[in-house]
Amino acid sequence: MSKLTVTDAAQMLGVSKEAIHNRVRRGSLKSVVENGVKMVILDGKDSSKASSKRVTKKAISPVDDRYYKLLEEQNAKLQQKIETLESETRTLRDQKEQMLIDERKKIEQIYKDKDEQLKNILNAISSKFMLNAPDDALDIKEELVEAEIEEPQQYQDSGLISLNKYIKTREFSKKKSSKIKEKFKKRADTDARIITIGKKYYIDLEKYDYSDLSL
Repeated sequence: MSKLTVTDAAQMLGVSKEAIHNRVRRGSLKSVVENGVKMVILDGKDSSKASSKRVTKKAISPVDDRYYKLLEEQNAKLQQKIETLESETRTLRDQKEQMLIDERKKIEQIYKDKDEQLKNILNAISSKFMLNAPDDALDIKEELVEAEIEEPQQYQDSGLISLNKYIKTREFSKKKSSKIKEKFKKRADTDARIITIGKKYYIDLEKYDYSDLSL
C-alpha cells in the first residue's frame, strides 16, 4: 500500500486527475489529507492494474505506429494515382483538341478542293461553249480585231487583203480554213509572199500565186 498525490496517482493509473477525484468520491479509492494535501492510497491491486495498463499501452503503441504508417503509404499511392489520372486527362483533352483542329483543316481543304474543281468545270464548259460557238460569232470577232489594226499606208492602195477576209469570201469549210491558217503560220517567217502585220497575215493576189497553200 502506498500514498500518492492526485497527480502521481493519475499518472500511475494512466487516467486524468478528474477521474481520480471521481473515484475518491465514489469510494473506489481511499484518500487521506496530510499537511493540507490530499493523498490517494493505492493498494497492490491498483498498482498491478496500473502496470497492466502501461504494458498494454506500450504494446499497442507500435501497432498504432504501423497502422498510421500504412495509412500514409496508401495515401501516398492514392495521391500518385490521382496525379497520373489528371495527367492522362490533360493528355486526352489535348489530343481531342488537336483532332478537332485537324478535322477542321481537312474539311476546309475539302471545300477548297471542291471550289477548285468547280472552277475547272466552269472553265471547261466555257471553253467548250466558245469552241462550239456559231461561225458567225467567230467571224464577227475576227472582223472587230482586224478593224482595230490599220494597214500601213503603202499597202492601202494595193491588192493586199487579210487572209481571214479572203477565206471568208471563198466560203471555205471550217476544217479547210483551219488547215490553210496553219500552213500560213508555219511559212510566215520564210515565205516572202506572206505579209505579217501585227498578228495577222495578209496576201497580195495581184502579185503572187498561193495555190500551193490551198488558196
